[in-house]
Amino acid sequence: MKKIRILLADDHTVVRKGLRLLLENEPGFEVVADAATGREAVSLAEQHEPDVVVMDIAMPILNGIEAARQIAGRLNRAAIVFLSMHSDESYVLRALKAGARAYLLKDSAEQDLINAIRAVTEGKSFFSPAISKMLVEDYMRQMQRRSVDDSYDLLTTREREILQLLAEGKNNKEVAAFLNLSLYTVETHRSNIFQKLNLHSGAELILYAIRKGVISGG
Repeated sequence: MKKIRILLADDHTVVRKGLRLLLENEPGFEVVADAATGREAVSLAEQHEPDVVVMDIAMPILNGIEAARQIAGRLNRAAIVFLSMHSDESYVLRALKAGARAYLLKDSAEQDLINAIRAVTEGKSFFSPAISKMLVEDYMRQMQRRSVDDSYDLLTTREREILQLLAEGKNNKEVAAFLNLSLYTVETHRSNIFQKLNLHSGAELILYAIRKGVISGG
């Protein structure tokens, strides 16, 4: 069986060694390199072409968000998993916009990281349960404060199907093939979904899907 090749990036040596030990003890995983700075992570990613990059947000020389953006732009097959101490929505949204498929809190990394790596290699998203819970609670507070109805109810059954597939990481062409629809039909539905839900990017769509429980945190 082909091993999942992983690049680690964290500026704390002890953290990197601990993560390497954890991952190398997992059958089917191989840590191909580790980096102490964001710039080093970009360079090593280009050199080794890993399947998964596990990265901290707070990195010296080049921060994790910018490093992830560069890696995602140069290696579109590499799935990015963020480890962070920050649980607020702004960090999660920035991570997703940079190309991340998973976002984990450091205090739950040991139990979630292996599951997250397996999920992203299958094209899925993964979030620490605490992140999912925070996003849902924050969304409910916003809804109550604005006294508005849930826009999810405006979606048709087909639009809800497409929303889930997009949130799971499938592109328009893959959704069309999966549902046996034309590409034009999927693009039309996608446009309607974004309009009805007032979304402006794929990252916002993923956040919305987590909040609604359309995709799970773990």
